[in-house]
Amino acid sequence: MSGMRGTRRGVGSLTALLAAHAISQTGNVVTAFAIPFYVLGTGGSGLEVGIAAFFATAPVVIGGPLGGVVVDRVGHRRASIVADIVSGGAVLTMPVLALTVGLPFWALLALVFTAGLLDTPGQTARRVMLPALTERAGVRIEQSVGLLDGSDRLARLIGASIAGLLVAAVGPVATLFVNAATFALSALLTWLFVPAYPEAPPDDAEERTSYRADLAAGFRFVVRDPLMRLIVGLVLVTNLFDAARASSMLPLYANERLGGAAALGLLVAVMGGAALIGNVAFGFVAHRVPRRVTFAVCFLLAGGPPNAALALDAPLPVLVATVALAGLAAGSLNPILGAVEFERVPERMRGRVFGLINAGAWAGVPLGALLGGIAVDTIGFSVTFGIVAVLYTLLTLTPLSGGTWRQMERSSRPADSAAEPPAPARGPTGPRRRSAPR
Repeated sequence: MSGMRGTRRGVGSLTALLAAHAISQTGNVVTAFAIPFYVLGTGGSGLEVGIAAFFATAPVVIGGPLGGVVVDRVGHRRASIVADIVSGGAVLTMPVLALTVGLPFWALLALVFTAGLLDTPGQTARRVMLPALTERAGVRIEQSVGLLDGSDRLARLIGASIAGLLVAAVGPVATLFVNAATFALSALLTWLFVPAYPEAPPDDAEERTSYRADLAAGFRFVVRDPLMRLIVGLVLVTNLFDAARASSMLPLYANERLGGAAALGLLVAVMGGAALIGNVAFGFVAHRVPRRVTFAVCFLLAGGPPNAALALDAPLPVLVATVALAGLAAGSLNPILGAVEFERVPERMRGRVFGLINAGAWAGVPLGALLGGIAVDTIGFSVTFGIVAVLYTLLTLTPLSGGTWRQMERSSRPADSAAEPPAPARGPTGPRRRSAPR
């Protein structure tokens, strides 16, 4: 890439971080797949499966803001390693208890919750390490964010297949042993190959603050930054719609209109594969396109056409084409958002701020899954998908209105030059300086 040269060691460190993230995320997918089959295999009911799923997802909302402060305090590399070790230990305890003294349902819930509690802080820690590794590797931040999110999507694609094969071949208990090993491998990669670059030291005032004060400071930053407020609000609502479609509406639609799970699996695989391609490919061209317009158009394509096609009861080939387009478009969103966040958030606050942003983005997911099922039962598929398509389109076009959304364009000002959010910009401010956090 022109103007940026990285060292071989820097490229290796960035590659190790991406590999550790992919392996850790694969472990999360395997856990999410193996636990329901373990519950059902021990005579559990559908309600118990749902309760276990709740205990697996609730830590995402809880661990994000609370763990983000810990990430800032203990160090990002150390937090990533500890998160993998604790998650792996909790997962390993499940099959050990099941094969020895027994694993009652309440203990399973406690271990599932523990395994997930540090997962979001671990992801946050790896993301916060990204700018330093990116600079030393000589790549742009949009590209490295795209690669990180691409590794996440790849893990989700292959994780379900691996889990399915393992559960079918050796059962869910033995699968959890393999799963625990993935967390150990992720921690080992981080420890051996990801260097502990010096992190931005807190000022004297911050050194004397309490955990609660640090958490409050992160919350104030998000609340006072007008662009962060808009982004969290937009992603919260669109994630609610996405969860309604993916968790409730689409499975019910596939069962009734498309012939069952095979068609659902095809749509999910096409969407995930296209999003992976979009993630990686967009990172190489992101610096050449306007962020705000690209973000709005791609966000619209990611949600509007698939819901509209489902509302119109389109045939399966048309649905496959629309979800492929949606996946490619969705691949551009996180690289843009990641670059914006790294530019605006001071390095010393990134753990707590990113944790709060993740928690806000995920807050609507459980409600969306519930509302999607209720809506289909009460007003039917066509009306429900049609309403979602219209609302999704209207919401994702809001960045084109200008105003605060113009601050998405590249900033020439380092995020660490002030602790307070930047003043509203009147328009694009030109390319970022190379000295800015990347």
